[in-house]
Amino acid sequence: MASSVFFLIFFMLVQISLSHSSLILPLTHSLSKAEYNNTHHLLKSTTVRSATRFHRHRNHNRQVSLPLTPGSDYTLSFSLSSQTISLYMDTGSDIVWIPFNPFDCILCEGKYNPISIPNPGPLNLTSATPVTCKHRACSAVHSSLPSSDLCAIAKCTLEEIEIGDCKSSSCPPFYYAYGDGSFIARLYEDTLSIPMSTPSFKLKNFTFGVAHSALGEPIGVAGFGRGPLSLPAQLARDSPDIGNYFSYCLISHSFDTTRVRRPSPLFLGRRYPAEEKSKNEFTDENNEVIYSYTPMLENPKHPYFYCVGLEAISVGKRKIKAPNSMNRIDRKGNGGMVVDSGTTFTMLPAKFYDSVVSEFDGRVGAFYKRASGVEDRTGLSPCYYGNADEKFFRNVPQLVLHLGGNSSVVMPRRNYFYEFLDKDGKVKRRVGCLMLMNGGAVTDEEESGGPAGLLGNYQQQGFEVVYDLEKRRVGFARRQCASMWDSLN
Repeated sequence: MASSVFFLIFFMLVQISLSHSSLILPLTHSLSKAEYNNTHHLLKSTTVRSATRFHRHRNHNRQVSLPLTPGSDYTLSFSLSSQTISLYMDTGSDIVWIPFNPFDCILCEGKYNPISIPNPGPLNLTSATPVTCKHRACSAVHSSLPSSDLCAIAKCTLEEIEIGDCKSSSCPPFYYAYGDGSFIARLYEDTLSIPMSTPSFKLKNFTFGVAHSALGEPIGVAGFGRGPLSLPAQLARDSPDIGNYFSYCLISHSFDTTRVRRPSPLFLGRRYPAEEKSKNEFTDENNEVIYSYTPMLENPKHPYFYCVGLEAISVGKRKIKAPNSMNRIDRKGNGGMVVDSGTTFTMLPAKFYDSVVSEFDGRVGAFYKRASGVEDRTGLSPCYYGNADEKFFRNVPQLVLHLGGNSSVVMPRRNYFYEFLDKDGKVKRRVGCLMLMNGGAVTDEEESGGPAGLLGNYQQQGFEVVYDLEKRRVGFARRQCASMWDSLN
């Protein structure tokens, strides 16, 4: 009932402002109590799937995009053929695809609750037209195959290929893989519209995938990566001011559905931050919001990733140097850290993770007892029992990410140390866990190409994260995301 009321309120709030060449859209968090028995169940599911997907990504022979995990799902809505659909917003992939009737999803049982998103598919499109094999989008989605090859795959005759008469044939279906899911789709075009925008915003000839079958992916995805078919790239085609610059500000939830009351604002295009400043905002002496920018690193094998360099992590006053693989990318595509909206937890290479955890445990473990049973049930480590006479943990050191370009991001404690109640029989005890994960060993011999680490969206909460494609940089600013949404509406 509470979930239904929330989404009714959300639907009433689905309004988008168009000012200063920017669009403002609501991102809805799809965390649902109905899917999990308790906090331990949710955390365990999230950690297992995050680790599995990241490891499979590094060892997969195909180009795969970073996946989505339960508890990390943010959706946005738009309309095609006068039908509105909500898709996962994912900066780790570069294709927009929708489930289409009839739709069969393999191994999707229990993956999501349909009531947890406002407008679930599959859709029935009426005005969409197939993309032809001569279209540049067809070559893009088929790894830049020449149109002659695509015409042959589309079963055009040799005569049609030689005289260029196969341009009316439909683009062949394509396969796309995530870390633990995949789909087969065909490319279509239609007019994308933003519901309830004033003035009305429409993008003609919007290209997207239409899938009748998927593996482990029950909901479509709006890819925001750097590929030519991503949503920002297609917006930039007609409106560069909107497509080449976007940001979002994720409202903190701490896996608590009662705290996810407002949408998180997604900004497409530049705006004037001073107009949305709230009380207690983090500003400089001129009352301007402080942004910390770091350069994007280019990945030759996965050009759609938003990769940045991580140089070190400070735990308290000790600065721990990151391995070279974290701040550079080799010719095979290995290295760097991906900033990703669709994965929950930050992943670090094994040795570096061990160094960070060792320093953290040396400081916190001196005051609190390790909660090994909680670690087993959640997949997080280290975890600690709080003292009986304290409501909250103390003695938790500050965590700072030191990024390339002399950029530092000071983490609020709730972004890396999660406190909740652990019930063991009839006894409830307060526990706290470090919210970083071991990404496994990274070797220079890996041929698949992939990031050495990943910055998950749990660590991005409470920040406005800026993707500036023109200047090729990513920015971070501490913001009051809930207050920001309220001031904009």
